[in-house]
Amino acid sequence: MNRKWNKTALALALTGLLMTTACQNEENNPAPPAENASNAGSNGGTATTPGSNAGGTSDTTANGDTPVSDNGTTGNTGANGQTGTAGNSNGGTAAGSAGGGENGSEGQADTGKQVKELLALAEQGKVPGIEFAAHTGLIDDVEKAWGKSDHEEFAGKGMYATYGAKNAVIGYNKGNQIFDVRSDDPSLQSLTLAQIEAAIGKADEQTKNGDDDIYVYKAGEDFQLKFIIPKSTGTVDHISVYAPKDAVNNMAG
Repeated sequence: MNRKWNKTALALALTGLLMTTACQNEENNPAPPAENASNAGSNGGTATTPGSNAGGTSDTTANGDTPVSDNGTTGNTGANGQTGTAGNSNGGTAAGSAGGGENGSEGQADTGKQVKELLALAEQGKVPGIEFAAHTGLIDDVEKAWGKSDHEEFAGKGMYATYGAKNAVIGYNKGNQIFDVRSDDPSLQSLTLAQIEAAIGKADEQTKNGDDDIYVYKAGEDFQLKFIIPKSTGTVDHISVYAPKDAVNNMAG
């Protein structure tokens, strides 16, 4: 009898030991939690973070690549340094073109203003930067203010005095009356015929002198504004404000 009870007690002790060991194993190795959306993205290989179509930001994948944007904006750079390609660049191009267009319009407006000012001054017998006017000015006044010219020569209807430092040539008749004021100031030498015509229209007259095309505009009743444009350059070489009534060839006799 005692042996039978001893066997029973031993069996119960072994059973209790096994149950205790099983409980300890469960505590040390808990079952993994169920996958949620976040864990699925991490464990599944590629998790996509949706971008905002309104904001124009491209999606970014877990490996750092940025997919192609569908709204024309540039994709962000992924973790591996690769940048997605924008679907198109119409937005950026349009903005750049708009900026360029504004600058171009401003340049055209400035050129147009410059040409119109030339015509307005010509109606007074003057060119920019030179205070002496055709018809009313005398070469004596020029020499008092500027000194003797670099050189003088007879041409056409009178004498022409060149002042290189002033970018000026002054034409005068026998009575010392100025009838032609010419300027080759560098600010004039970028003007083209197209720019001139856009500002003040077609010339009233066109003549030639060798390789030079001369475009003549009436400037009031007494003067002409001339643009001299060599074929070799296509831009203005010099301008002339001319008083035809005072260009009398009375230098001889």
